[in-house]
Amino acid sequence: MAVPKKRTSAARRDSRRAQHGATAPRLNQCPQCHSPRLPHRVCPVCGTYAGREVVRHEIEEPVAEQPEPAEE
Repeated sequence: MAVPKKRTSAARRDSRRAQHGATAPRLNQCPQCHSPRLPHRVCPVCGTYAGREVVRHEIEEPVAEQPEPAEE
């Protein structure tokens, strides 16, 4: 079984791990609504993928707030 002959220094270990940082996600533009979306995924805004509607989004109408009756 292979065993390291010398201990790896903290500087060498940390400089190697410096390459493992997280990168920003790559975003494409939706061809239908032009909003940013992840590649190879359904658009979260309009629900289309590959030129067809996959997820149907129903537009919710805002509910008007009713004033509370005044207590006497």
